[in-house]
Order: sequence, then C-alpha cells, then structure tokens
Amino acid sequence: MTTKSKKAKEINLYYMKGQAQKNSKNSNKQKIKEREKRIKEENKSKRKENFYEETEDVIQMTNRNKIKKEREQRKKVEEQEQKRQLRNKRIKFILKIVLLLALIGGTLTFALVSPIFNITEIEVINNENVSKETIISLSELKVGENIFRFISSNVSKKIKSNSYLEDVKIHRKIPNTIEIDVTERKHDYSVDFLGQYAYINNQGYILEISEDSKQKPIIQGITTKEEDVVVGKRLCTEDLEKLEQIIKIMNVTKEYGLDTKITSIDISNKNEYTVYMQEEQKTIYLGDNSNLSNKILYINSIIEQEKGISGKIYANGDLNNGFKVYFHFDV
Repeated sequence: MTTKSKKAKEINLYYMKGQAQKNSKNSNKQKIKEREKRIKEENKSKRKENFYEETEDVIQMTNRNKIKKEREQRKKVEEQEQKRQLRNKRIKFILKIVLLLALIGGTLTFALVSPIFNITEIEVINNENVSKETIISLSELKVGENIFRFISSNVSKKIKSNSYLEDVKIHRKIPNTIEIDVTERKHDYSVDFLGQYAYINNQGYILEISEDSKQKPIIQGITTKEEDVVVGKRLCTEDLEKLEQIIKIMNVTKEYGLDTKITSIDISNKNEYTVYMQEEQKTIYLGDNSNLSNKILYINSIIEQEKGISGKIYANGDLNNGFKVYFHFDV
C-alpha cells in the first residue's frame, strides 16, 4: 500500500471517528433534552394533579363550612322557635291561671253574698247524752248566716269543749243546711268523789260530776287528787292502769251475766280488788287479776249455790298452788 493511501485511510478513520463522536454528542444532547422535556411534563402533570387535589380540598372545605353554617343556622332557628313556643305556653298558662282565679273569685264572691247560701237549718246526728240545742249553742252557728262564712275546724273545737263529745264533723249540705255529726263518750263508770260521783268513760275521761251514780258500777279508792277531778280531764296514770284491770274484770264477768250485778269495785289496793254485788248480797275478794277467768268461774258457781245468802267470797289466793275459792256467809 502506498503512503498516500495509508494517510487517506487514516484521515477517513479520523473523520469517521470524529463524526461518530459528534453524532454521539448530538444523541446525548437529544436524550438530555428529551429527559428534561419529560421531566417538565411530569412536573407539569404533578402540578396539575396537586392543583386539582388542592382545588378539591378547598371545595370540600368550602362545602363543610357551608354545611356547618347551615346547621348552625337551622339550630339557631330551632332554638328561636322553641323559645317562641315556650313563651307562648307561658303566656297561655298565665292566662289560664288568671281566668281560673277570676272564675274562683267570682264564684266565691257569689257564694258569700248570695242569700241562696244562707243557713236555713242546722241538723245534729248521733247525739244521745248531749241535746241538739246544747250542741247548736256550742257551735255558735246561726240561721241566716252564710254557709261558707265559718271555718269547720273552729266550730268543731267549740263543740268539743263539752266533755261528752269526743269527735265532731261539720258537713255543709249545699245550698243551705249544716249537718253536725258527733261521736259521744259513754258514761261507763261512776267514781266515788267527796260524796258525789264523777262520771268517766273507759278511757278515764271525766265527763260530769253529779250526786247520782246513774246505776253505773262505782269505782272506790282512786288516787287522783281532788283538784284534778275536773270535767274534761282524765284520771291520774295510776288510776288509769287500775281502770284497765277493771275493764278486764267487767269483760270476764259479762260472759257469765254478772257484770250488771256489780255495784262497786274498790281499787285502793291493786293486789286486792274488792267487788260488791248488792243484789246478790255478796262481797268478793278477788285479789289481783291472775287466773281471772277461773276465779270468775268459781265465783259464778258459788253465787248460784248460795242464792239469797249474804256473805263473802274469797278468791284472793293462788289457784296454781292449790288455793280453793270459798264462801263465808255473814253471821
């Protein structure tokens, strides 16, 4: 090969190499441009996506705020409506109260001034010992007086000042009648007191003091002080306890028909109750109230056996220890 050919070949190789390098550089630049372009497009796409996301967030937030405001507005409207309804209810309630009071006031005024409600009759029921006239007088009620112009409790209190009257009920019978319903205490016993007799009931209330025993069993030997034996009061505690024993004696003797034959009972000694039967001419030493039923059984048997014979019956021993009730006639 000639020298010129070698040089030409080297020049071509150099040129081709340079061209290749140039083409390579151009290719690299193109790739770089394409990558930059792609990056720009990706960034642009991301910015759009971010924009859309931000826009959507803003829209959602705006919607939430709008919904919240709407709820608050509805709540405010509802509260105002509730207040308005409550105010209307109060006004209606007040109007009803005013109307009711006006109606009541008008009715009361009419009832208090109308002659239709003036008393024309006063009735008394269930009274036996206290007369109708006495009860009406105690009540201080008058015919012609308005039926509503008095307080029932005050009238009852006045009537109960009579010791025989335990309870009093006042009934208004519209339009013009008053009914007085009384519950009386009963005279169960007479207490021997300074030659007189204090009538008492089975609760120990002193009902009346009289010179007549009215054929009630006479209680002798009380310990109540003389100054305390006053109509309307009760016997002292000790006598009330003995009265309970007397009631037991009367209840048991009633089973044998002997209660009506008892003239008096001496309670001077609580361990030695003494019973007198004037009709049977018998004095009975009862002792205390132990084994009362058995004692009365024996006493009844002796009374039947010793009919018409004056004497004393001793039942003041302990039947559980072999004591026998016996009779000793008067000499």
